[in-house]
This record gives sequence, structure tokens and C-alpha cells, in this order.
Amino acid sequence: MLPSQLLLPAAVLALTLPQALASDTFIAAVYEHAVILPDATTKPVSPADALALMNKNMDVLEGAIKEAAQQGAHIIVTPEDGIYGWRFTREAIYPYLEDIPDPEVNWIPCTDPTRFGPAPVQERLSCMARNNSIYVVANVGDKKPCNSSDPSCPSDGRYHYNTDVVFDPEGKLVARYHKYNLFRGETQFNYPKEPEAVTFETPFGKFGVFTCFDILFREPAVVLVRELQVDTVLFPTAWMNVLPFLTAVEFHSAWAMGMGVNLLSANTHNIGLAMTGDGLFTPEGPVTYHYDSRTEEGRLLVAELSARPRLSPTYPPAVNWSSYATSIKMIPEENTFLGAVRRDVFTFSELRSKAGNSTVCQGDLCCHLVFQMSNKSQDEVYVLGAFDGLHGSLIKYHWQICTLLKCKSPDLETCGQPVETARTEFEMFSLSGTFGTNYVFPEVLYSGVQLAPGEFEVLRDGRLRSKQGTSEPLLTATLFGRLYEKDPPHPLRPSP
Repeated sequence: MLPSQLLLPAAVLALTLPQALASDTFIAAVYEHAVILPDATTKPVSPADALALMNKNMDVLEGAIKEAAQQGAHIIVTPEDGIYGWRFTREAIYPYLEDIPDPEVNWIPCTDPTRFGPAPVQERLSCMARNNSIYVVANVGDKKPCNSSDPSCPSDGRYHYNTDVVFDPEGKLVARYHKYNLFRGETQFNYPKEPEAVTFETPFGKFGVFTCFDILFREPAVVLVRELQVDTVLFPTAWMNVLPFLTAVEFHSAWAMGMGVNLLSANTHNIGLAMTGDGLFTPEGPVTYHYDSRTEEGRLLVAELSARPRLSPTYPPAVNWSSYATSIKMIPEENTFLGAVRRDVFTFSELRSKAGNSTVCQGDLCCHLVFQMSNKSQDEVYVLGAFDGLHGSLIKYHWQICTLLKCKSPDLETCGQPVETARTEFEMFSLSGTFGTNYVFPEVLYSGVQLAPGEFEVLRDGRLRSKQGTSEPLLTATLFGRLYEKDPPHPLRPSP
């Protein structure tokens, strides 16, 4: 990891606006897009064919942008890979890329499209923003030439970057962000040499932007929120859901609550790859969200959010995530067993009665649960689980997780396997843990992969507690903790 002082303020833009123009709220939109994909090929198509495919996707996005603007939205976020899809080698993606300049050049592609060479995608996105008087956030591909004097220059003489762009209501390019944490399959793109901290000011708060896998790492996610104090994060993503937790709506809502900011999450939609789930999330929970694992349809979400949530009288207080769990005497269960959630080996303890308390420990983490079920289904098994270790196959990062979890079947060997439905409700539960970090993200997931806004609370001493029981059967109640300082070096990113 690079120290924060090396972060590039790539687009720290001050649109100095009179205080009188500032707004307490704004209307935001996100669009979950069922992307039209190119044919799988290792050879580049012609630039005309590449643009034709991108225009098909932009036709859909333009319709969503127009509808959002008609509903009064000030800003709309569209998904990662939403314009050209995936299925690319490094060579095959090249015709889809454009040279995207630094926003400091003060450029409106809609009115001056050839200033930096052919840029039909940027021109069209700029015109969508300008014609609809709305901020437009999109994910595109940037290309930059390099030469042999640069020791990290690829053999083909160019860098490719997974890139977010933001155009303001006049169509001006106001932000450009190069994704810093590439997922393992993104071999068509290069890693930026240094992380970028991209922010820009609006009449309705300070915004930051990053992409998908970035949300799990300190740079840029924590830097934007804790050091640069953004109010809202713009988040194009192509998130593949992982049940029983780490679904898009579950973790993105949890992250917004744990970090205390708005998160505008726009996901791609592809049920074959388990991609679905987007929403408008706040420090107090989801305002609106969408999860659809059955159809191939896109979805537009529009809602009003607080422009500066930290100034809200209902802003959640600071939480000491280990205070309660370290203050009580916990006796770990004797009859524990190991179970896998994907590749992560959890320590589990079965909840054998309808009410009681339970403690399980793993590594430095002990998880404590007090619970009472209201209508325990006889063929359903629930466990308390703890995980303290590295998550991921190639790119690893350190989690501490406490979870109340429904097993897939009464067979304990299925605990941790994907499950979407349940029948058991709880009169109460209180979950806490001896976390070694202040970065903990809380969320409750109901049957059918539905969130539970307003039905639970986080106390200042670190307890995740139901308010008046669960109104729906429970899948999971989870505290996701991240120990960024224990992350190993990134195995793929070149050394500085």
C-alpha cells in the first residue's frame, strides 16, 4: 500500500459557489443496466463496430438519463462496464478506448468534440448531461501513450485504464478517475502508478468517485471519506453477488452506514454472472434499492438525499465497535465446528435453543450474540460465526466478521453455502464483537435478499441490535470489519 501523502488529487475541483446556492438536499439517481455485450473475440474489431456496440448501450443509458432528469434528478450514476461490457483481451478492448484528458483542461466535448482527437463517447455523454441539465457519471476506457523511457510501459506502448468520468450539467468534464484496485480478471487494463483521490464540489455537497473493487481497500475508499471528508461517493460497479453475504445491496448499504456517507451504487445487471443490486444508501440505511436475480431488465432508482449528511441532526453518533464485547465476560462455546463461506473458514456454533446467548472466537475476534426466536422453523438451523483472517484467492485482504447466519439445510455441513430464503423470525437479537478496527460495516438481510431499513440499530458500544423484532424471516445479521493495516502487499500491482 502507498502512503496517503502520495495520493494524486487528480480532480480536486472547486466550483466556488455562493453559499446562498447551496442546498440541504438533492435528488440522485442510479441505473442498473443490462449491458449489451460484444461477441467474445481475441482480435480487435473495427473502430466503427466498437462505436456501434457502445452506441447501443448509450441509447439505453440516454433513456434512463432523460427519465431521471424528468423526475428532477441532479445527478445519475451508471454502471461499471455499462458502455462496452466485458469479454476482452488487452488487444480486443483497444478500439473501445478514448484519450480522456485531465479535467483541468476545462473541456465541454459536446461543443468542442475534436479538441483532443476523436472522442465520440465523451461527446455523447457530455451532450446527455448538457441536454438534460444533469450530472452524468459513466465508466469508460482511457488510453495513454508511453515509451521505452518509462520502465513500466507495456510492450504495445500504451496504458489502458478502467476509468470513471463525470460531466456537469453544462456538459463539462469535471472528474476523471482511474480504477486503482483491479479485479483479478481485468487483464485488459493497467494499474495506475499511484492511487488517485478524485473529488469535486457541487451546490449539493462534496463528491468523491471510485469503482467496484476499490470499495474494499483503504486507497481510495477510506482516504476519500475520512481524510478528504466527502459527503457522497459515486460508485459504478459490476458486482457479482456472493451469498449468504457480500451481496451488492447488503455490503454497499453496510459500507455507507459504517463510513457515514451517501453511496450512489449503480450495478450492471447480468443474472448469469449473479450481477444485480444497486441503490441509494445513506448513513442511516438504504433510501431505495433494487435486487432482481430473475429477469434481465434494467432499473432506474431516484430518491432525495441529504446533501451534507454529517450536518444532519439524525447523523449516527461515533461507535466504539469493541466496547461492549470487551466489557462482558464471554465463555466461548465448546461445541463449535468449522464451515466454509466460499474459501473463508469460519468458526461456527449452532443455536440449539429458541433463546439464549452464544459466543464463538477465532483468532483475535470473539463474537457474542443474545437472541430470541419467535417462530423457529423445525427444519431450519442458525449459527453464530466468526472469521478473522485473509479473504480472497489471489488478491487478499483482512476481514474480521461476526455473523448470525441461516444454514442452507439442517445439515451443518451446508452452513455458509448460498441461501436466499428463510422462514424463522426473531423477537430480538444483539450481535457484537471484539473488533480490532473502527472500520466495521453493519447490515441485516431478510429472506429473498431484502434489507431491513429502520428495523435495527447500532448502539455506541458496538452492538447491532434489532428494534422490535424482525418483520421478515432472517437470513443474516452481520458485522463486517476491515483491518486495512493487516493487508498483505498487492500481488499484481507494480511496485512504485
